[in-house]
Amino acid sequence: MILSIANQKGGVGKTTTAINLAAALAMRGKPTLLIDLDPQGNSSMSFIDIRTAMRSMYDVFVDDTVHLAHVIVPATLPNLSIAPARIALAKLESRLVGELDAPFRLKDELAALDGQFANVVIDCPPALGLLTINALVASTHLLIPIQSSYFALEGTDDLLETIEKVRQRPNPELKILGVVITMHDKRTALARDIQEQIRKVFGDKVFRTVISKSVRLEESPAYRESIFTFAPESSGATEYYRLCEEVIDRA
Repeated sequence: MILSIANQKGGVGKTTTAINLAAALAMRGKPTLLIDLDPQGNSSMSFIDIRTAMRSMYDVFVDDTVHLAHVIVPATLPNLSIAPARIALAKLESRLVGELDAPFRLKDELAALDGQFANVVIDCPPALGLLTINALVASTHLLIPIQSSYFALEGTDDLLETIEKVRQRPNPELKILGVVITMHDKRTALARDIQEQIRKVFGDKVFRTVISKSVRLEESPAYRESIFTFAPESSGATEYYRLCEEVIDRA
């Protein structure tokens, strides 16, 4: 499974979902690769000291002599490896403009790994540019995190339109695995209303598991840990493990 986690709206729990879903898959004993395509590099920093990484995904995209296999480093968690990001990724669009194979670079690099990883999780940037297109072209499945807040569904039309364009030509096999409701505060009537709204729009694509708003989930990346080692008894750990089970069942 090659799973992109994408939503061009920032602050929806996308990176938190990438980090903890990758960790949960690795904990099940399957070799898992987390590819960080977000220039902020938060997924990378959650598991490794980015200063020690000699190369990053930026080099894979712009240097023909650097391949994905060259930038992968082991995480502190068994069975988990990271392909790190750097802020330089923000300059990628201008570097690759006019390159005919630009949208296919990640797909080609993953093919060269020849099934080394049972699961690949891709953390996409909060934009529908070339990095997200590379992720969608390379993926078998897509997971969309949506925060249960007032502007939750704003911009999802653009995302769905982009998915359809990718399906029409470069990747007809791409499937929407599901939509996960994140940062949910069940105490508020607004959050419950938004949850209903999301379920009306996406129907059975919405995962049963809802990720609650949690201080523990926000804190764990600062300690370079997933929620499973940082706060294993927390609601966040329980919810992300449940989400992992649903992902495996649907994939």
